[in-house]
Parts: sequence; C-alpha cells; structure tokens
Amino acid sequence: MFADRLMESIRKKGNPSVLGLDPRPDMIPRCIRDAQGKDLCQAVYGFNRALIDAVADIIPAVKLQVAFYEALGLEGLRAYRLTADCARERGLLVIGDVKRGDISSTAEAYREAHFHGYFQCDAVTINPFLGYDSVEPFLQSCSEDGKGVFVLVKTSNPSSGELQNLKVGDEYLFQYLGKKVADWGRGLIGKYGYSSVGAVVGATYPGELEHLRRLMPNTPLLVPGYGAQGAGSAAVAHAFDEKGLGAVVNSSRALMGAYLKTEKPERITVHELKKYTRDEALRMRDDIMDAIAKKMQKPKGNVRMGKQEREMVKPEGLKG
Repeated sequence: MFADRLMESIRKKGNPSVLGLDPRPDMIPRCIRDAQGKDLCQAVYGFNRALIDAVADIIPAVKLQVAFYEALGLEGLRAYRLTADCARERGLLVIGDVKRGDISSTAEAYREAHFHGYFQCDAVTINPFLGYDSVEPFLQSCSEDGKGVFVLVKTSNPSSGELQNLKVGDEYLFQYLGKKVADWGRGLIGKYGYSSVGAVVGATYPGELEHLRRLMPNTPLLVPGYGAQGAGSAAVAHAFDEKGLGAVVNSSRALMGAYLKTEKPERITVHELKKYTRDEALRMRDDIMDAIAKKMQKPKGNVRMGKQEREMVKPEGLKG
C-alpha cells in the first residue's frame, strides 16, 4: 500500500521533505552541461541524478513536475523516465506531478502511462474537476496495484481562491472537495491510519490547511508552497497530525538552485553541487521538524487566522 510505504519512509528518515525536480535548462550548472555536450536529455538527467545522489539517504520521495520535461520534447520525456528509474533505484518513492483529469476512458490511458507504462510512478497528482468517473481509474490502481494519488483540493497559487473558495451551499468548494477525497479514500486506509488517496493542499493558505487537516484526518497531504512560493515552516506544520505524520512538503527551486547562492555558481564542481544541495535539504528538514515539534507542544485550537483569511474562509470550528 502506497500510504504505508510513504509513512514508513518518513518515519525511517525522520524527514517529510520531498525533492521537487522541475528542470529548467538555464538552471543546469556548467559542470553538468559541459560533461554532456549537446545532449539535453543527458544534461537534465545528469543534473537530476546529482541532486538525487546528494539527498537520497535523507528524503522519502521525489516529485517530478512533468510539464518541465514535456517542454523539452521527446528528450525531456526520456529524462523524466530516467530520473524516475534513478530515484526508485535509490529507494525513493516517485510522485509524478501530472495533474491529469479527463473522462474515464482517457483517465484510464493516463493511468496506464504513468503507473504501468513508460513512466512507472508510485503516485500521481490528479485534477478532480470532471468528477468521480475521471478519478475512479486511479483509485482502482490504488486498490489493486499499491499506487497512490494526490487530488487537487486547495492549491498554493495566488488565484486559487477564484474557484476553490466559492460557496457550494453552506460550505466552500475546497471543503466540499476535501470531504469527497476523504470519502474516496475511506477503503484504502493503511496501518498508520492514512489512505493511499491523498490531497494537494498549499501551505500558502495556512488557515485552510489547518482546517483541511482536521476535516481529512486519514488523508495524507502533499504540501507545495514552502520556500520559493513564500510559505514558512510554521504554516507547513499545520499539515501534520499529533504524531508528526500525515504530510510531505515539497521544495523544488530552493533545492535545485541551492548552488546559485554561492559566490561563483558557474565554477562549481559536481561534488560542490551535491554538497550545497544536501546542506539546503538538511536545513529544510530541520526547519520543518522544529516547527512540527513546536506545534505539537501547543494546545489544540491555537491556530489564528489573519484578517484577509478570515474574510476569505470561515470554516466551522475556527474562531474569528
């Protein structure tokens, strides 16, 4: 079961951080580019492999945003496959950030491609906008093949509230989606109390994140927004339960670009690239784990929302 494998890896490594691998050609350091010549696929893969080597023993998973690979054409998709294979060989879970959503027959094709075909991911992100029949093929793979999904519920981007914070009856759309996702995953709960059907909830909206954690107690959360998007560890901590489990936190640009903070990034070696990436990954781990520990020491119900958040969202049980 995907959820159990994820929780076991988090517990073993004492770290809920996920390395996001979103390759931009201009971020690939010269030491990698020069070694690969004009072979873009090998340059992307070489960069990703160096990053994976740097942190494989301290993180539970990687997340590959497929759009950055698709933008590079067939060579990019080949690099996506090679990167996923490399991560699995290092004992990491692979989350394909593909955000697929379509009618059932097309969803089945997406499922085959990303679970059983060329790419072989352990879990994928999906968009629930088309309803249950677009989600069901992925749920089937969760049940029968040990795969996982993370369904978009409350995303981290600035305009997410235009749709996700609309009222649906007496509740907000993100709340309605959260309940749906929890219901879809009810029969897939593992020994740690979490389902293989997870949710994507951004840390850039800590009030909503805290509320959804309580609303979906058996749903693992994939949390974007930490670092480059502006959310700090105190916001991220709302995603975790009283045992410090239940979520993974993604960081892409801060980890992939850690070497850019050096004095002469164009001159770094592969060894130095790995060191800077590892140092940043350890800093992120310690930052998040410290915030989780502080949260666990506080009385329940101690989360306060800012005025803007209170005006946007007033979920049941949160005091204004």
